[in-house]
Amino acid sequence: MSEHTTAPSPFAAAGPAAAGSAPAGPAPAGPAPVDTAVADTLSGHPLLARLARFNQRLRQADRDHPWALDAAVVVVAFLLFCLPDLLPAHVEGGPREHRIVLARLPLPQTLALQAGLVLPLLWRRRRPTAAFAAIMAVFVLQWSLDVGLRADAALLVALYSLALHGRLRHLAWSCAAMAVAVALVAVAVSGGGLPVGDALFFLFSAATAAVALGIAVRVRRAQLAGLRERAARLEIERDQRSRLAAATERTRVAREMHDIIGHNLSVIVTLADGGAYAAQAAPERGREALLLIGDTSRQALGELRRMLGVLHDQGGQAADYTPQPGIADVDGLCARIRAAGPQVVYTAAGALDRLDRGVQLMAYRIVQEALTNTLKHAGPEARAHVTLTADAERLRVRVEDTGPPGGSRWHGRTEGYGHGLAGMRERAALYGGTVTAGPTPGTGWTVEAVLHLTPDPDPGLDSVPGPDSVPGPVSTPDPTGGPT
Repeated sequence: MSEHTTAPSPFAAAGPAAAGSAPAGPAPAGPAPVDTAVADTLSGHPLLARLARFNQRLRQADRDHPWALDAAVVVVAFLLFCLPDLLPAHVEGGPREHRIVLARLPLPQTLALQAGLVLPLLWRRRRPTAAFAAIMAVFVLQWSLDVGLRADAALLVALYSLALHGRLRHLAWSCAAMAVAVALVAVAVSGGGLPVGDALFFLFSAATAAVALGIAVRVRRAQLAGLRERAARLEIERDQRSRLAAATERTRVAREMHDIIGHNLSVIVTLADGGAYAAQAAPERGREALLLIGDTSRQALGELRRMLGVLHDQGGQAADYTPQPGIADVDGLCARIRAAGPQVVYTAAGALDRLDRGVQLMAYRIVQEALTNTLKHAGPEARAHVTLTADAERLRVRVEDTGPPGGSRWHGRTEGYGHGLAGMRERAALYGGTVTAGPTPGTGWTVEAVLHLTPDPDPGLDSVPGPDSVPGPVSTPDPTGGPT
């Protein structure tokens, strides 16, 4: 048996003032512009910082124990909305025409309806559509019995969760079902003196607020997820650029070391062999070979010191900034090769001294590598011809030798060029050029390079990027949305 009493339902608590008209007067002119200084002050407020830290701890706890937050929501809903309906009822004073008289069920039926309204909130994030449908079914059953409960507020929580976590196509159907249910409730409570329009206004406003809040939080989280993804992608790209720059620098250093050590050691070995042979027959030639070995060794040591000084400045001492070799040093290079035995003829044509210093270094290294291989494979009795020709668009470098006299044709050339030929091609590729190497009629060998000329933008800068020429760390945005 049920009795009738005054039930302060959350859907029926609005009076005529709930739909009160707006005060008369001119329309507001719109929001005033926000002062950036005030915004910066608010963003750095200690209270907001503590709230942000609390939000981070809450999100971490939710990731560790995902069911804990949902259980807490159910407990809070029970304490706020279910427990008051279980306490003894008393009739509050007030205007008679504003009282809504609804049925009051016995305690077991009331607990069953409350459990049907509140317990599905445990699945509001994992199965938002199913949770909303279950609560909606209990809600319709409850109002069909002419019973109003404070636990009906769980339907708004489920609608908010559906807008936040559910599929958008399910949201449209859920809103339609919500509109029908709200209309039925408005008709049910209108018998107590509350106008249907006021009831509809209050109920539709509450449902609209729940949907709008869920969509706003959903959009905000999507924006933060996009920012986090972009920040992670930028960090990956930064690391890739850093590794690429480091690999490029290692390749450049290895190429320079190969040119320096390989060339000078080849000259030193040849001079040492010749000096040992001439020590008995012509001591003066042996002494001359030793002096040339000393000069070549000092030059190699100087170039190594310059290279290592640029890579690492030890003890805060200034590195040796000796200029890089250029086309003007090709003549001295040919002289050192001649001292080791081979006959070298050097021919130059064009305005070579006005070329870009990077182009000059590339040309010098290519000639150095080609002559080193001539000395190594053709021997001290070979003849070589070095030709450098520059015009308005390109620089041609050609090194041709006759090979070993009476030796086997192209003996060892294919294997011997190995890393040296690859290094020459890499150097030429920096200026859009090409390098070709191959045999000539007889036992000779030819290396020819074509470098495209470019203007020197800043003669004082090294054009090779280093590993430090990469962007700094990318800051990841700190999301403000909690795990609701």
